[in-house]
Amino acid sequence: MTKPSPERYSAVAVVLHWAMALGIFALIGIGLTMKHGNIPKAQVVQLFQLHKSIGILILLLVIVRLAWRLVQAPPALPSVLPALERKAAHAGHAALYFFMLALPLSGWALVTTSRFNIPTVLFGLVVWPPMPFLADSADKAAIHEVMEAFHKYGAYVLIAVLAVHIGAALRHAVKGDAPLSRMSLFGGKAGGSAK
Repeated sequence: MTKPSPERYSAVAVVLHWAMALGIFALIGIGLTMKHGNIPKAQVVQLFQLHKSIGILILLLVIVRLAWRLVQAPPALPSVLPALERKAAHAGHAALYFFMLALPLSGWALVTTSRFNIPTVLFGLVVWPPMPFLADSADKAAIHEVMEAFHKYGAYVLIAVLAVHIGAALRHAVKGDAPLSRMSLFGGKAGGSAK
């Protein structure tokens, strides 16, 4: 086990962070395009499959990230941060983890309970099964309705949480009390672990 550093997350944590960030921004862009873009139906179907593929990938990556965090504790927040900001940072990270798990799971539930019964083929290569305990549910329509609302409005909440997260990171980088180099892909010695 790598000894945690007060300054940097580990290389594993950094790669997971940025891979997930890229995937989440792709999901947001694809989701908004599918819902609000004036595009042909055939292209919507293609984007839907890509959205599902990236969503399942994010689900798998967040599970790896949480497992990594159990193995290695993240570096402590800088001691110069006021107690209220430290609590806000912990709450923000908890919200991010919640939505990074809940949105892919709700999407998987949506596909499983859909009346269209369109299979999920991850990146056109691997068939992903329906959610086991929902596949034979007698009340699929009601479950679908709830999951659809959660997935839609949860995505907007995630966008807001991400905006606050990015804004806080930039603010602290400018102030110099929590530099962006803690999660940088380049430079510095990596030593801590996943958020």
